[in-house]
Amino acid sequence: MQFVQDHLTEDPAHLLLSHKSVSGIDLKAAAQQIAMRQKAAKKLPFWASYPSLIFPPTLSMEQCSSELTAKYKAKLVAGMTFIDLTGGFGVDAFYIGRHFKEVTYIERQEELVNLAQHNLANLFGDQAIKLKVVHEESVHFIRETREKYDVLYADPARRGTGNQKMYRLEDLEPDVTQYWDLFHQKAKVLLIKASPMLDISAALIALPEVNEVHVVGVKNEVKELLFLSTVTIGPVKIIAAELNGISEQQFSFTLEEELNATVNYSLPQKYLMLPYACILKAGAFKSFAVRYGFGKLHPHTHLYTCNVLPEQVPGRIFEVLEELKLDKKVLKARFHDGKVNVLTRNFPLKPDAIKKRYKLKDGGNEYLIACTLFDGRTSVFRCKVR
Repeated sequence: MQFVQDHLTEDPAHLLLSHKSVSGIDLKAAAQQIAMRQKAAKKLPFWASYPSLIFPPTLSMEQCSSELTAKYKAKLVAGMTFIDLTGGFGVDAFYIGRHFKEVTYIERQEELVNLAQHNLANLFGDQAIKLKVVHEESVHFIRETREKYDVLYADPARRGTGNQKMYRLEDLEPDVTQYWDLFHQKAKVLLIKASPMLDISAALIALPEVNEVHVVGVKNEVKELLFLSTVTIGPVKIIAAELNGISEQQFSFTLEEELNATVNYSLPQKYLMLPYACILKAGAFKSFAVRYGFGKLHPHTHLYTCNVLPEQVPGRIFEVLEELKLDKKVLKARFHDGKVNVLTRNFPLKPDAIKKRYKLKDGGNEYLIACTLFDGRTSVFRCKVR
């Protein structure tokens, strides 16, 4: 472990080449630990600060939750007894489990079980938490156990036999749609993590009794979908949460609210708003406009506009400078060095195609936003970030 700490800032590949052997050290294993700790410094900074922890191979590091998203999940549930049916590297088991008296971790891969046994014991330390680490297939365990839990958490494996990525709930392991009733027999509350690629409407049909759907974004990229099922009855609430490590912004609505929302369509005014990716993934296309009093540029152009900005808009804000034509001479006059950022929404050309055709490259403080307007016209606006 000391060798790893001494060489944390070095290139693991270079380390292997420069050290043929070190007495008492498995260099290949040490290089892997250094590489994973370097990844963890951004994704799991608290874990990376523990010299005693052992990190898994690359795939498990890629698949595990980040510290940000794990902490977010931890705020959604509480109780006395918690079970993580798909323990993996143990990140969610730790952050969620800190709010419980008893934590049960289940995992079918022996290597990950051994890591969790070591790491979770170190992380929980002197906390008065009873930890149980089990090497077993999750459905078999939950079917056979006589225990009842306050909260059951599952993050089904999203890799097929050929290592291809999968995201339909029915294709994952365990298939939570097949074992939904069994899980509810053993736990009061279910929390299911799913791929950001999953269709939310289809998932709500497959998973009855879901109370909340959380669409979690980090720095404007959707990272997780979370389905929360409790004993309460009521309309499904959709919460889009944008995390950046410093603050959190949320936009929540119901499916009924979105369905019944009446939108005013408008030509671009002083400002254009592009909602965070988590809001768009959540499907709040109309309720976002109604909530803030925005005009929408077109039913299928998810850009919004206003003359007076409300406080705390959950999205990117651009100030419109002028309307332009996509013309080489016009663009050359505006951007002498050819540097401008390009965004398109509901437009015939993608940003890369526009940049290639007009010899533009990303850079500078201004944006070209190309879109379709509610009267059917396509247009391009020169903007700056607000």
